[in-house]
Amino acid sequence: MGCLEFYKVKGETAAVKIVVLDGYAENPGDLSWEKLEELGELTVYDRTPADKIAERIGDAEIVYTNKTPITRETMDACPNIKFISVLATGYNIVDYAAAKEKGIPVTNVPTYGTAAVAQFAIALLLEVCHHVAHHDRAVHQGRWESNPDWCFWDYPLIELADKTMGIIGLGRIGQATGRIARALGMRVIARESSPTAAGAEIAEYVDLDTLLAESDVVVLHCPLFPETQGIINKETIAKMKDGVIIINNSRGPLVVEQDLADALNSGKVYAAGLDVVSTEPINGDNPLLTAKNCIITPHISWAPKESRMRIMDVAAQNLRAFLEGSPINVVNK
Repeated sequence: MGCLEFYKVKGETAAVKIVVLDGYAENPGDLSWEKLEELGELTVYDRTPADKIAERIGDAEIVYTNKTPITRETMDACPNIKFISVLATGYNIVDYAAAKEKGIPVTNVPTYGTAAVAQFAIALLLEVCHHVAHHDRAVHQGRWESNPDWCFWDYPLIELADKTMGIIGLGRIGQATGRIARALGMRVIARESSPTAAGAEIAEYVDLDTLLAESDVVVLHCPLFPETQGIINKETIAKMKDGVIIINNSRGPLVVEQDLADALNSGKVYAAGLDVVSTEPINGDNPLLTAKNCIITPHISWAPKESRMRIMDVAAQNLRAFLEGSPINVVNK
């Protein structure tokens, strides 16, 4: 379908209808939607429950979603949809195969949070190594003031220099994390299905068993695919060093959570730093909530304002390119 043809009416250009189904996480009020408003008639919902998805899309041609699923059934119920854009990198919440069958391009935002996510992975690791937040609270609670010695610590303090970080997934984010780890004096090894020259400048490529056996810290930066789901489980943990640290701010289902909880409680895994879990928001019965030495944050690696501004910019660029007849960042070509 060419250029603007789909919304030309009797030779005149009608305003294309744009719906954002769940805009609050992307923009809780500190950003502007003006770049999308310039491209059509925009309606933004903070959140959309499952039973309102088709109703809210209605006859809109353009649909933006972050975590609200767009299924084949929704597309069938909303035949006016011409373009779907995900306000994130992961796009498994859209039935992109069904969209392709219907001639609907699905786009994503591939590189907005590289620096932020790598920074957060290291922040989780440093929190495990020093428990800065815990010791800050202890000081404010008066424990330093009343301490008989000039210092105290409640957890082992860990120096990272000369230790080995194993990164599972050495794409853009994995490489960014690897560069920081090297700056801290760490040896970096990696397992990646498609090694690159750029990656080889940062890490030594190894097979998974070697990575598990040699790493003091295992960091997950791989996508969630059938072959990576549950890649951290009791069998792979058994191949790791005693006292290993595991960091995951990629995707929750990469980890079999009961297996990790058991390993934390037994001491096989010294600590875990997690920004993602299998079901989000987290369920109250998640075994990791009561596991020893497990730091959990609420999926915020991606969320610095700078990163969200990039999402907004690229999301608008994706639509503008589509309207001009040259779609970019299409994941279902």
